[in-house]
Amino acid sequence: MKLYSLSVLHKGSTKANLLKAAYDLSSFSFFQRSSVQEFMTFTSALIVERSALGSRASVKEQEYLCHVYVRNDNLGGVVIADNEYPSRVCFTLLDKVLDEFSRQVNSIDWPSGSPATIQYTALDSYLAKYQNPREADAMTKVQAELDETKIILHNTMESLLERGEKLDDLVQKSEHLGNQSKAFYKTARKQNSCCEIM
Repeated sequence: MKLYSLSVLHKGSTKANLLKAAYDLSSFSFFQRSSVQEFMTFTSALIVERSALGSRASVKEQEYLCHVYVRNDNLGGVVIADNEYPSRVCFTLLDKVLDEFSRQVNSIDWPSGSPATIQYTALDSYLAKYQNPREADAMTKVQAELDETKIILHNTMESLLERGEKLDDLVQKSEHLGNQSKAFYKTARKQNSCCEIM
């Protein structure tokens, strides 16, 4: 599970304007990184341009998923992640980033802003923090703990069933032993009956 890009854009009437972006391209070769970054920037802008106001969507591009959220105030965000990364966590991240961005950056600066002029530095830290969805998102962390508990529970149930089968064998043996004891008792009773005085 990996996040590659987190971008904040302004959706204009004809095109989207990149306001700020953060990238984690460490998994790509050094010589590919600038091309990959340009492609991710282009893709993010294109997705925001083609998304309606107030919409959320996930767009699959090869082995990547681009999650987009465009608010009604024309502020949009895009997260590019691999297919395994949970979409719910991506949309939680976009909500958080766009809310914080709109509080810190005046909306007058959005239409004409650029990454060089916008003073917002939290994207890199959010991108780093959300690399592990279990640690970043409380719901995902609880779900992971539940999954681990379920695995432990299944292991316990399996060992209990194995144990149960062994207990069944013991019960069967004890029932068999009970029959032998009963037979022994009957035989002993017959043997001792000859000594009884009537």
